[in-house]
Amino acid sequence: MTHTLTPTADLATDIEDVARLLTPDGERIADPELDRWVADVDAATLRGLYRDMVLLRRIDTEGVALQRQGQLGLWPPCQGQEATQIGTARALRADDFAFPSYRETGVVYARGGKPADFVLAWRGEEHSTYNPYDINTATQQIIIGAQALHAVGYAMGVQRDGTDQVSVAYFGDGASSQGDVNEAMVFASSFRAPVVFVCTNNQWAISEPVTVQAKFPIAGRAPGFGIPSMRVDGNDVLACFAAMRWALDNARRGNGPAFIEAVTYRMGPHTTSDDPTRYRDKEEVDKWRRRDPIARVEALLRSRGEFDEAFVTSVEHDADALAAAVREAATTAKTRDPLTVLDNVYADPHSGLAEQREWFGAYLDGFAPAAEGVRR
Repeated sequence: MTHTLTPTADLATDIEDVARLLTPDGERIADPELDRWVADVDAATLRGLYRDMVLLRRIDTEGVALQRQGQLGLWPPCQGQEATQIGTARALRADDFAFPSYRETGVVYARGGKPADFVLAWRGEEHSTYNPYDINTATQQIIIGAQALHAVGYAMGVQRDGTDQVSVAYFGDGASSQGDVNEAMVFASSFRAPVVFVCTNNQWAISEPVTVQAKFPIAGRAPGFGIPSMRVDGNDVLACFAAMRWALDNARRGNGPAFIEAVTYRMGPHTTSDDPTRYRDKEEVDKWRRRDPIARVEALLRSRGEFDEAFVTSVEHDADALAAAVREAATTAKTRDPLTVLDNVYADPHSGLAEQREWFGAYLDGFAPAAEGVRR
């Protein structure tokens, strides 16, 4: 693909060297590489993508609020990245398998995740993750880049089974510097594994700007492994949808892996324990706010007369209902006594474990009376 050939002077702010179908103002433009992959996208599909992004943002907003209110231990916001997550995930078939990172809440949602699936892991509940085979999506990976290896292994497995399933590894610009991701790309290329690598370049690996990690577009690394790549506007849901269709088709036809770099921006903090104002300025954030992925689809729908009051009311109703369900899942969880984490460590408990239990119990008592009703 051609969008990986020209280096940019400032990868943190320049997103012009990307494949794009929607401008930030919502104007539909032509792209010779992407157009054929969205030729069948009608008004209903476009409205569905808009609805998904709005609902994802409400899930994300609720997650932040729940953490601030002490209901979750942590939350990794994904505001600004809705188009990348929804656009790519909605292009998958039901039998494809996704391997998301901790920030891909939208992928879990698009694959059929339920309200509890979004929040209980961040609450530290004993039974907090979903069955991956229920929605053909691995549980969200915390270890940076590890899921790339898992995705390639799964792809090699379905390759041996003789199916045309494809696996997808989601990771960020920071993970692209990890050994796991690069090793995964070596194996994927060597064995022509049917896997798609989706690198969400949101410009920041916690507080490390992408300009420190890469002096050339990240998608430009993939051809060095023998993997075709595409660099797309990650705030353009149509471009992300099209790019994923291209990559999936490439894999299903037996051509092996493909790599997508979705250039977007992390509008919020790395997690709710982070303060991004310490390392980036307001002007940068405001610049990206004007590229909002939801606003540009709204503008397109309005220009086509597809954004009527009934549609808006329906989306708002669905968003309110989903947010309420997420909150209920978090606040009604049957939290067990935290000390039970030590119950099944050893078949025969020893004195060291007893000392740890005593220390942990004293630590928990320091939170009383907030912990009342949780401790047994």
